[in-house]
Amino acid sequence: MSEEILMNITPMESRVALVENGVLQEIYVERARSRGIVGNIYKGKVVRVLPGMQAAFVDIGLERAAFIHASEIAPRQDSRHEKNGEDTQERPIYELVHEGQSLVVQVTKDPLGTKGARLTTHISIPARYLVHMPKNNHVGISLRIEDVEERERLRQLVESCLGGDNGAGGFILRTAAEGIGEDEVRADILFLRRLWATIEENIRESKAPANVYEDLPLHLRTMRDLVNPNIEKIRIDSRETFEKVSKFVKKLVPEIDGRVEYYPGERPIFDLFGVEDEINKGLSRKVQLKSGGYLIIDQTEAMTTIDVNTGAFVGHRNLEETIFKTNLEAAVAIARQLRLRNLGGIIIIDFIDMEDPEHQRQVQRAFEKAMEQDHAKTNFTGVSELGLVEMTRKRTRESLENVLCESCPTCEGRGTLKTAETVCYEIFREILRAVRAYDGDSYTVLAAETVIDRLLDEESNNVADLEEFIQKPIRFQVEPIYTQEQFDVVLV
Repeated sequence: MSEEILMNITPMESRVALVENGVLQEIYVERARSRGIVGNIYKGKVVRVLPGMQAAFVDIGLERAAFIHASEIAPRQDSRHEKNGEDTQERPIYELVHEGQSLVVQVTKDPLGTKGARLTTHISIPARYLVHMPKNNHVGISLRIEDVEERERLRQLVESCLGGDNGAGGFILRTAAEGIGEDEVRADILFLRRLWATIEENIRESKAPANVYEDLPLHLRTMRDLVNPNIEKIRIDSRETFEKVSKFVKKLVPEIDGRVEYYPGERPIFDLFGVEDEINKGLSRKVQLKSGGYLIIDQTEAMTTIDVNTGAFVGHRNLEETIFKTNLEAAVAIARQLRLRNLGGIIIIDFIDMEDPEHQRQVQRAFEKAMEQDHAKTNFTGVSELGLVEMTRKRTRESLENVLCESCPTCEGRGTLKTAETVCYEIFREILRAVRAYDGDSYTVLAAETVIDRLLDEESNNVADLEEFIQKPIRFQVEPIYTQEQFDVVLV
C-alpha cells in the first residue's frame, strides 16, 4: 500500500492529510487560536466533587472546568485501600479527592461541544517507540504487534535496558517499535525520563491551575505518531516547517530522513492532490458509491447513523446479489468515512437487509478488515436483532464537521425550513392574535420575499377574507435580511 503525508502549513492553520493509494483517508486540522490539548499535562485544582456521578470538576485554566471520573484517579501512595488491593473505581470519589486539592492531570479528550475536557491522573508521555508511564511499573506491548516471538523479544529488550530499575515508571512499546534494536530503546527511555524530570520540576514550581507540559505541535506529532515504514513521502509546503521537521526526523526517525520533501509549487499542495475536494465531500450528508449506490450519514451529539442504499445500482443477476455487492462496497467506504470525518462515539450502520447469513458474515468481515487501518480504538458489537451493525469508535477530538462548520443560523441545525405556506398561516394566526389584543387602524406584515410573494399570489383570496373578517387593511413589505421563517406583524 502506497502512503503519503501532505502538510499544508500557514501561520493561522496547520493541516495534515494522510493519503493512501491516492485517496484521502484522514485529515487533521489545528488552528493557532484553538490548538487541541489532548496529551497536555496540567496542575489543576478540584473545584467541585460530585458523589452522585463518581466524578469531579477540575479547573485547569480553561473557560470550562474539566471532568474526571473516579476510575481515572490513581490511588494515593499511602492509601490503605491500595494496600488492600481494592479497585479505585469502587471507592467513593470523596475518598480520592476533595475540593481545593491540587491534582496533576493529563487531558484524554478535547472539550467537545458543551462538554469540558476529560482528564486522567494516569500520566503517559509518548516518544517515537515507547510510551512512559511515570506512575506505573508495568511493561506493555501494543496489541497491533501480533507476532508472539517479536512481542517477547521486545519485552525482554525493555527489561534488559531497565536493568531491574522499575522504580522510575513503566513503559509501553508502540506499534512503531516492531523490529527495533537496543539502541533505539535506550535512547527513548533516556529521553522520556529526562522529560519527566523536567515536568516534575515544573509541577513543583507551578501554582494551580497551570500548564506544566504541552504536547508537540501538529506537524511534529504527525512525525511521531503517524509515520510508519509504508510512508513513501512526506511533502511540506512551508520552508520553515520543512526545516523543523527535518531536524526532528534526523534526531528521532533517521530511517525516513530521505522521504521528507519541501513542496515549492505555486499550486496549493492540497489542490494538486485533490484533498480540498475530498474535504468538501467529507462535509456532505450524502456519499456517492462508484456502483451507483450511496450512503446517508447523520451526525448527532450522542451518535452517528449511517444508512446504505442501492440508489441507481440495479445489478446484473438478482436482487440478493445486488444488495450483497452494494453492502460490500459500502463497508469499505464507511470505514474510510469514519476516519476522514473523525466520527466517534456510538455508530449505528444500517446495511441493506441480506437474507443469506454467509453474505452477512462476509460484509461484516470486509468492514472489520477495512477498519484495521484505523488509528482510533474501535469496538464492534456485531449485528443486532434489527439487522444493524453497532460499534463504538474512540473520540478524542472534534469531528471534521464540528471543526470546520457551525450550526446553520437559519434552521438552527435542523437541516430543514418551514415552507412559505406554513409561514403564511402562522402570519394569519399572528394577525388574529394582534386584533384581539390591540386595536390598530391597519397591519403591516414584514417577511422574506418568498413569503410575501405567496401572500400576494396563492394566498391572496385568504388575505382578502381575513381583511373582511377583521375590518382592517393588511399591507405587506419585503425585508431582505429576514430568513424564510422570520416575520413581524406591525400595528399602524
